[in-house]
Amino acid sequence: MKSPFLVMLKDEMYKRHYAKRTIETYLTWISSFIIFHKKRHPAQLHNMEVELFLSHLVLELDVAVSTQKIALNALTFLYAEILDNPLSLKLKYVRSTRQQKLPVVLTQPEIRSLLNCINANYKLPASLLYGSGLRLMECIRLRVQDIDFDYKSIRIWNSKGGKHRIVTLADSLISDLHKQIIMAEHYLAADIVNPDFSGVWMPNRLRVKYKSASRDLGWQYLFPSSRLSIDPETKKMRRHHIDETGLQKAIRIASKKASIPKKVTPHTLRHTFATHLLQSGADIRTVQDQLGHADLRTTQIYTHILQRGGNSVISPLSNLF
Repeated sequence: MKSPFLVMLKDEMYKRHYAKRTIETYLTWISSFIIFHKKRHPAQLHNMEVELFLSHLVLELDVAVSTQKIALNALTFLYAEILDNPLSLKLKYVRSTRQQKLPVVLTQPEIRSLLNCINANYKLPASLLYGSGLRLMECIRLRVQDIDFDYKSIRIWNSKGGKHRIVTLADSLISDLHKQIIMAEHYLAADIVNPDFSGVWMPNRLRVKYKSASRDLGWQYLFPSSRLSIDPETKKMRRHHIDETGLQKAIRIASKKASIPKKVTPHTLRHTFATHLLQSGADIRTVQDQLGHADLRTTQIYTHILQRGGNSVISPLSNLF
């Protein structure tokens, strides 16, 4: 049986309009924290126990910097917003120093083979991951109106860090996108005559401002689920977007069929987009804008991939033959 405390926490986060992914992530880390301290209630724990848990993540589990930060964010939210007992700003714990992995990048022939081998139902979203450099959830959450055919671009809203941006759209995908929108329109036509249908999910402020927009084609998900489901926030019947795990699995299977020896994930296609863009002559600032990176240093990691042997150094072994 689920913990009543975690159920309450989940309901409270939905009331505050937190994203589903954020809720799931925070619940996972808060649950891990409780289990680590032998299922004691968090109200009985505070700074010292949080420090022990965060240190454990590094010393025992060897988590990355970003992972430890997410765990801290979850616990900071718990104590500040739910228990009304904020943590100290000067917590003393072992901080992760694990280096970020260099991105895996595919060659153009490998990309071509991957897209030729992928399940037809997932070829278009996979093509957008590579063709526009989208993050997995940015792609899955696209709405019909986010596609700008006139300017051959895609609008990304409230992405990582709550930022918006405009990215490029490949000419070769325009025809398939039109077909995808027609499919979304057919789903909507069937849904509207269903008395249980409550429209597509919309952010809280927009659902108040545009009360009828949830039934407009432009607001429907570009990649709608094949089934209606209950919205966990409002308990109403809606048509959500496809599940991201389906796309992840399709890419993994396609990479095996294509005999690609590298570990390929949806994010690999985004890495490959950035590297190939630089390789084709785009300047790093343009790539930064396309990826939505706040810090140019994050984008510069892709320049390392293009440098032969690191900093364009030619191995002395090459001069022996």
